[in-house]
Amino acid sequence: MLIYTEITPNPHSLKFVLPPEYPAIERGTRELNQPSEMDEPLVQALWKISGVKSLFFTRAFITVSKSEDASWHELIPKVKEVLQHYLPQGPLPSGEIHDMGESSDIEGQIRSILEEYIRPGIAMDGGDVEFVSFSDGVVKLRLQGSCSGCPSSLYTLKAGIENLLTRLVPEVQAVEAE
Repeated sequence: MLIYTEITPNPHSLKFVLPPEYPAIERGTRELNQPSEMDEPLVQALWKISGVKSLFFTRAFITVSKSEDASWHELIPKVKEVLQHYLPQGPLPSGEIHDMGESSDIEGQIRSILEEYIRPGIAMDGGDVEFVSFSDGVVKLRLQGSCSGCPSSLYTLKAGIENLLTRLVPEVQAVEAE
């Protein structure tokens, strides 16, 4: 099973790209920041790797974030070994689905722009963005995966997402991270 890694703008996160025939999750995304007794065997095995700080699952990739003192040189082979063992057993159950849901026209425009223009680019860097709310001209978003705690995340939020949304949706005045 070929699993390769891609660097992300966050030096403490690495994207593990999976073969299409072995998706990590059935649908949606799932972000985990601490182990739980309810975790599936794959997730439990990843948490047992010393230095793993957080996990972000999509169908096509898993982003692993490490503690500052951990070394990618040591972590990469261990993560790949766990993935190669557990992925053939099937994907994790569906995670959070980015549902367009019922929303105001403005929220619908914002969600549509996020889905079409923003999320694919952020996914390339091992992360994701979730719409939280829109009120009084301010869009609140949650950055996930490698974007969480990334030194570039403020730039992504302000220069990238805010710039695009304020240009395409006149009612949007600012974008903030939650």
